[in-house]
Amino acid sequence: MTLTHLIFREITHRKLNFLLAVMAVAIAALAIVAADLVVRRDAEVTRRIMVEKQSATEAAIEEKVKAVAAAGADLEDAIRLQMKGLGFNVLVLPETQDAAELHLKGSLTETMPESYAQKLADSKIMTINHLLPTVLKQMRWPEQDIDVVLYGTRGEVPLMHRDMKKPVLDAVKPGQMVVGHAIHTKLGFEVGQKVKFMDREFTISKLHPERGSSDDVTLWIDLGQAQEILGLQNLVHAILALECECAGDRIAQIRAEISGILPGTQVIERYSQALARAESRTKAKEVAEASLAAEKLAGEATLARELASRTRLQRGHQQMANFVLPLVLTLAAVAVGLLAYLNVRYRREEIGILRALGLRTRQVMIVFLGKAALSGVIGGVAGVVLGIGAGAVLGRLLDRTEVASSVGLTEALIASPGLFVTLMATPVLAVVLSTLSSWLAATMAASQDAAVVLQGE
Repeated sequence: MTLTHLIFREITHRKLNFLLAVMAVAIAALAIVAADLVVRRDAEVTRRIMVEKQSATEAAIEEKVKAVAAAGADLEDAIRLQMKGLGFNVLVLPETQDAAELHLKGSLTETMPESYAQKLADSKIMTINHLLPTVLKQMRWPEQDIDVVLYGTRGEVPLMHRDMKKPVLDAVKPGQMVVGHAIHTKLGFEVGQKVKFMDREFTISKLHPERGSSDDVTLWIDLGQAQEILGLQNLVHAILALECECAGDRIAQIRAEISGILPGTQVIERYSQALARAESRTKAKEVAEASLAAEKLAGEATLARELASRTRLQRGHQQMANFVLPLVLTLAAVAVGLLAYLNVRYRREEIGILRALGLRTRQVMIVFLGKAALSGVIGGVAGVVLGIGAGAVLGRLLDRTEVASSVGLTEALIASPGLFVTLMATPVLAVVLSTLSSWLAATMAASQDAAVVLQGE
């Protein structure tokens, strides 16, 4: 009779004992596989959720960047329109012109060629926009017997190398007149009314509201007609412009650029208007940047909260596994060992007969340990199969997120090769557990004296 035959006879003789041992080992293997699968699925689910959240956050930030850019552009356009109401803030004057005359009298006397404006426009200048040649003279309005500031204006000279922009100041058509608030209030003018100025007839096309500046005592007429009245054909007192959004010392850049194009001129900046524009544009930029920064912070906070939540969930499952696994393995080892001990104890006579028939100590050990190893193989394989199903079910019960439901064994194996190692190693561990747990009982069986047992002692 071979040892293999004896092992199978031992199993068939004590079917319930063997089945219970297999169940104990299977439960231990099931616990190992299910716990490992749950923990590794948690890690894969967390990774996928964070990838999705990161993508969603980046998409939201990208949309916010576009929205902020659009809103910022709209805001800057709105502010730019409002700021244009402040008027031109850069004046190009003849080098010989005393700026004090402008500040004290609101008038200019020195002139320069009107063609300078076109020269600037053709030069591809980048530091200023909205070029407007003009004449500006304080004078007496003899027909009305009041002092006024005559402002001769025309359409802006376009900078062909730049995008066309809406004019800051609308051109006054020949034969028309725009009247400041103080003048039309005092004289009772109305739109459409015809008036005489320096023996020329003009039709009032517009009455300005109160501005609280020299504009309130200003008359605007066509530049050509103003030049004729003042005897300044093809000459202008100044070229007005708006500065660009330059970084650093803006006026220094403007002066450097214009001096290289128009020698013999000077540049004056109306500081308060320039400052208002700079502050408004800076504010618009700050609002847009603050909005974008807030969106990024909100996205980072969302990711941090999600990661913290997933980390807590993973830690909880890991702690549960750390508690349950040792307990289950210990109980399984005790159960297998106890079953082996009871088997040996109740079969002392049979063991004695086998010893009397010549079965040596080593062979007795092999019979009982072989039975234990076989229970470990069967229980280990069964435990792995059942553990996969139990881990999948348990994982879905513990984590009900949509992403978790999409992560199965295949996805977990691909994401974590360590799970494959667990599946392959668990049957081996089951055999080791069953064999070691039965070692003491097998030793007791092998050490029994056949003569003593058969004598009933």
